[in-house]
Amino acid sequence: MEAIQEAHVVYRDISDEMLVEQILLGKKELFDLLMKRYNQRLFRVIRSYLKTEDEVTDIMQETYLKAYMHLAQFRGDASFSTWLIRIGINEALIYLRKAKRRWSFFGERKKEQNAEQSLSVIDTMSPERKTIQHENRRMLEAAIDHLPEKYRIVYMLREIEGLSSMDTAVALGLSEANVKVRLHRAKEALQKSLLAVTAGTGVFEFGNCKCDRLREAVMQKIYSL
Repeated sequence: MEAIQEAHVVYRDISDEMLVEQILLGKKELFDLLMKRYNQRLFRVIRSYLKTEDEVTDIMQETYLKAYMHLAQFRGDASFSTWLIRIGINEALIYLRKAKRRWSFFGERKKEQNAEQSLSVIDTMSPERKTIQHENRRMLEAAIDHLPEKYRIVYMLREIEGLSSMDTAVALGLSEANVKVRLHRAKEALQKSLLAVTAGTGVFEFGNCKCDRLREAVMQKIYSL
């Protein structure tokens, strides 16, 4: 852990590309710095496909391990963030395909339960909420969960993570025009659910403790490779 802490101080201002070069030269501890930079973004990307935090965390770990093991394949044609997003989306889709086969027998019932759980996010809002802003954030999260997947991931990348249309298009394998159309439709759908769509910067947060635990778990596996 001391080496990781030192790496955060010494290398905190260098580019992703330079970090990758150093990691490939044997400085494994620098991968923790990449995870710290992109944990929140990766969480929101995978959360666009999966609904439970345990599932999302598991796929984040798989994504990071896959990225580490194939780091030499990163060519810099796109940003490291975009490259990582592609891996994360692919891992999430693989998980969903496996889950669909595994749960096909009771799939319809599970869909009903998921719908009920999603609605309950709004239904169970209690008056103890500290601020109206906090309530609005939860309502927005529930509304985003109800978006079709293809609109949800575009909204998450563009509006929540602030990626450009071009970077979003590259990450998802779409045209910029398609990204703009899907974003527009996502906003229209949200407006039907909410009186006003908030800025959303606090939506689907992956807090410090969770971030630290995930990074520690991944680094333990990397050191054992």
